Amino acid sequence: MAVVVGSVREGRFGPVVASWVAEQAREHDGFEVEVVDLADVELPVELPADSPKFAGDSYPRPAGMAPLTDALESADAFVLVTPEYNHSYPASLKAAIDWHFTQWTAKPVAFVSYGGASGGRHAVLHLENVLTELHALSVRDRLAFPNYWAEWQDGRPLDPGTAGYAKTMLDQLHWWAGALRSAREAVPFPA
Repeated sequence: MAVVVGSVREGRFGPVVASWVAEQAREHDGFEVEVVDLADVELPVELPADSPKFAGDSYPRPAGMAPLTDALESADAFVLVTPEYNHSYPASLKAAIDWHFTQWTAKPVAFVSYGGASGGRHAVLHLENVLTELHALSVRDRLAFPNYWAEWQDGRPLDPGTAGYAKTMLDQLHWWAGALRSAREAVPFPA
């Protein structure tokens, strides 16, 4: 599983959330977990003329993007950790998605969002639309942290029930990851 930290903003809270989610996933014992921080990846917003869908392995990605591409390619599941900026998700996450295509195809995605009153739910709604276009599958259960600055302490959510919600999300992600991996191995996904 790749846990992707979607924000690159200075002073961001995403790494705190991603670290906790990765810990929950490791305790779940159904995943090998890799945290991918988009702040560590070269993510230009100017894209090549051809779509990565059609260019395949010959798509001209910057060398500094290789760790992200490798992580997305090898993962059977994703957790996208995103803030909500202006009722949507950050441009860094959009760039990471747009530089790839087949890496998302027929793989499950779970969402962990944070923000003000909505807890990042607007960002997740937009992400679902985009990832559906790439043939990724969104799991139903997800985590949202409204007013996160008041609901976390020492790198952990204050609500003791949150770990249970995370387990439910990870159970679904694990099931879909296995089912879709088997399906991809049995029959190539129709493009």
